[in-house]
Amino acid sequence: QVQLVESGGGLVQAGGSSRLSCAASGSIVGIRAMGWYRQAPGKQRELVTVITGGGTTTYADSVKGRFNISRDNAKNTVYLQMDSLEPEDTAVYYCNAKIIYTDYTLRNYWGQGTQVTVSS
Repeated sequence: QVQLVESGGGLVQAGGSSRLSCAASGSIVGIRAMGWYRQAPGKQRELVTVITGGGTTTYADSVKGRFNISRDNAKNTVYLQMDSLEPEDTAVYYCNAKIIYTDYTLRNYWGQGTQVTVSS
């Protein structure tokens, strides 16, 4: 079994900052990539950012220059620093990990989601 435990989020004013973290634990041989998705009310889940094991990052255009993803491979943890937050960033944020399981298959896991609300 693999668990992704998220922390952070909450209510923040527009222009403010917030930091999310996500720790993976369990039967893990390795982690290919970790990232964050978000889902706003009435909208589909969308990619926010992803980071590979080698440190290559990808960002949605809407968050470039404002959000920063980082990863601690030793702790199997990914962080999302969100600055200059806008009301449009309000959503449930989900951690995602592409994990190499103990049987050496690549599996996709999701965190439970954490709410980020940006007030104007």
